[in-house]
Amino acid sequence: MGPAYFCFLMTALGVTAGAHRLWSHRSYKAKLPLRIFLAAANSMAFQNDIYEWSRDHRVHHKYSETDADPHNARRGFFFSHIGWLFMRKHRDVIEKGRKLDFTDLLDDPVVRFQRKYYKSSVVLMCFVIPTFVPWYLWGESLWNAYFLASILRYTISLNVTWLVNSAAHMYGNRPYNKYISPRQNTFVTLGAIGEGFHNYHHTFPFDYSASELGLKFNPTTWFIDFMFWLGLVTDRKQVPKEMIQSRKESTGDGSA
Repeated sequence: MGPAYFCFLMTALGVTAGAHRLWSHRSYKAKLPLRIFLAAANSMAFQNDIYEWSRDHRVHHKYSETDADPHNARRGFFFSHIGWLFMRKHRDVIEKGRKLDFTDLLDDPVVRFQRKYYKSSVVLMCFVIPTFVPWYLWGESLWNAYFLASILRYTISLNVTWLVNSAAHMYGNRPYNKYISPRQNTFVTLGAIGEGFHNYHHTFPFDYSASELGLKFNPTTWFIDFMFWLGLVTDRKQVPKEMIQSRKESTGDGSA
């Protein structure tokens, strides 16, 4: 199970620290070696390439809980969790999405390279490496390596990501803005390595920590902070404490 868990963490970081906090929200800057690592980890996640993932996520934030939201939670748990992937996008998603500017994504050569070779990189990172490395290095059976480090890991990582779109928009408290649907959800925080502080994130989407309580349990924030210590991260954006407190008092539900 060790290789499977390592691959899960790498997969998760490719989404949380990479496609989400770096490329979708530009909440910090990463130097080339780290961007290459995060792009490779994102291919291991196999949740669409960085450009497409970030594009849909920006549309989600801009038009959250409307028909222009790709995974509108008002259409129910199943739709926001997985159903949206089985249906054609609502015309509002396409029409309003065209009004947003995504040129900054394609200005990054790492994003362009990953998008160009996405299918090949997915086969290599999501299935070949997790299967053959355990088999070659310490004699794990191909059967176990494939079904644990590849298939089970991939299935779990997909669902914990989708829970941010579904459960974290339906269950939990809203200490920062009671007028929006996203909530603080501890279960999602644990599964998605720090992405469950969702009421905070939708209130302050530019904060690199995606939470006020990042030092309590937010492995993605710990990773970004470690990369900052190594000199691979700069310009971490944070919300001033005074602004957070003011928002709690003015629009919060009083739960924190």
